[in-house]
Amino acid sequence: MVKISTLSSLFGVYLPSRLQKALLVLSVICLHGTLFAQGSQNVSVINDNGQTTLMVDGKPFMVNGMNWDYIPIGTNTVDANFWKKSDDLIRAGLDHEMSLLRNMGVNAIRQYTGVPAKWIQYIYENYGIYTMLNHSFGRYGLLMDGVWVPVTDYADPKTQKFLMDEIDELVEGYKDTPGLLLWLLGNENNYGLFWAGAETEDFPDDASRIDFIGESRGRPMYKLMNDAALKMKAVDPNHPVAICNGDVLFIDIIAEECKDVDIYGTNVYRGLSFGDMFQVVKDKLNVPILLTEFGADAYNAISLEEDQESQAYYMTGNWKEIYENAAGLGKAGNSIGGFTFQFSDGWWKYGFDDRENADVHDNNASWANGGYGRDLIEGENNMNEEWFGVCAKGPTDERGLYKLYPRAAYYALQEAHSFDPYRQGVTAETVDAYFEGINIMGAALKARGDKAALQSNKKIDLSTFRAEFETFNTGGALITTPDDPDPGAVALGNTTFPDELGFDHTQSFYLGVEANPTGNMHANITFNFLGNVADNPIDEIFYENVARDIEGNRKIGNLRVYDAEFEWKEKMFDL
Repeated sequence: MVKISTLSSLFGVYLPSRLQKALLVLSVICLHGTLFAQGSQNVSVINDNGQTTLMVDGKPFMVNGMNWDYIPIGTNTVDANFWKKSDDLIRAGLDHEMSLLRNMGVNAIRQYTGVPAKWIQYIYENYGIYTMLNHSFGRYGLLMDGVWVPVTDYADPKTQKFLMDEIDELVEGYKDTPGLLLWLLGNENNYGLFWAGAETEDFPDDASRIDFIGESRGRPMYKLMNDAALKMKAVDPNHPVAICNGDVLFIDIIAEECKDVDIYGTNVYRGLSFGDMFQVVKDKLNVPILLTEFGADAYNAISLEEDQESQAYYMTGNWKEIYENAAGLGKAGNSIGGFTFQFSDGWWKYGFDDRENADVHDNNASWANGGYGRDLIEGENNMNEEWFGVCAKGPTDERGLYKLYPRAAYYALQEAHSFDPYRQGVTAETVDAYFEGINIMGAALKARGDKAALQSNKKIDLSTFRAEFETFNTGGALITTPDDPDPGAVALGNTTFPDELGFDHTQSFYLGVEANPTGNMHANITFNFLGNVADNPIDEIFYENVARDIEGNRKIGNLRVYDAEFEWKEKMFDL
């Protein structure tokens, strides 16, 4: 902080108080500019005899990252539109989640294009968290000339120009943003060469078909990615460019076509260990490896219940290997960190293409993975896409915001991120001893309070509470009901014809209760209580008619079940 009196002494004269204050404000602005003018931080990759390190402003930087988004229950990536909300709403959502991330020791998040640059800067300046900005590079199709193209053809000249124009616009718009860490192209686009939808599927077993697709569709894609990397680095030399591949599929083609890509990013789900991943990348590419996605779900496909301990077990095992393979620790020496998948559950994932069930926490395991043996049954799926969150997601409030409830993995990773593999004196034995000391059961015990708080909102809740009051007038100029009945009407057994009525009204009350005893069971029941029921409604058919007997007499105070539903999903049935 600069003292006002110091400003006066700098000029050697007495300055009026208003001028002193003005100079103080100016000095603070200048100081702020000095702190963040590197805004675009100088980020680079250093390769020292096969030992690769990510450097930020000259200092080694281990990416303790997290895949992050803001998607309330009941919406999906298309409908959420978080960045189109008001600034106050965005700020409230960011402040809640970034505080949790910072507390966890996360120093970088992965975000897709669409986030305004000012929020990348806000996250960095207020929470010290960097952003890896991700362009999907046609992974989920392209909208060209107003026509949606679901499968991207990277060999098509028109497609190539379209993507390169988008890359130009991206780099020009973000290259000087404070908090930008690096660029990422794609999201396991090699898998997108096989899958038409967004959901993860089991991979085909036909090796010849895989090779054919790699050559015919994969090679043009990787060549275009390399062209994009060259274009990006020419405009912005201060931020490295990574690609995002699925595991190491087509790595030989990548070695031939992506010689100008700085970092090999990869989404890897192999269970507790990455196996030979680090060494394969070193031998084939000799560039640093960044785990752009990895992790485990928090749902047990055998017991059909949440399993926080197993999730924490797999994730801490992954982070141990990421550190062990950092530069100078005796193994591959090419690991620069990773982005755990993911910060909160994605309720929208199952049935995404059909826009269904975004408000249901599905436990439909959609693919199988033998690396996660704790809940694997041979021949059955065990990976639950909607349960990968390090935090569970709470209900959405009236503003469209929600709270997060940390799982055991949150607390276990909090300890993992506290470790600095670049600290002087750290060895492979140091890493091993540190991770042996992370208490998974202790993390699970910490998370029990968070789970209890969330379940208090979910087990049973009020689903409906409303009152409906309707007034009708069908008498035209007649605004009162005649006191003396018409003789003809009496003869027909009625005291008054409907068209002789003045005003009448209906009072109807609804009360609904929902229960979610387990993740695969849901029930809801709504009751209706009737007050008065109008004799002169505009529509003759309406629910409140249940209060009349066959002669049309009203029964005030009638309580009925309005509707009820029950759903129970198990492996063998959906009831």
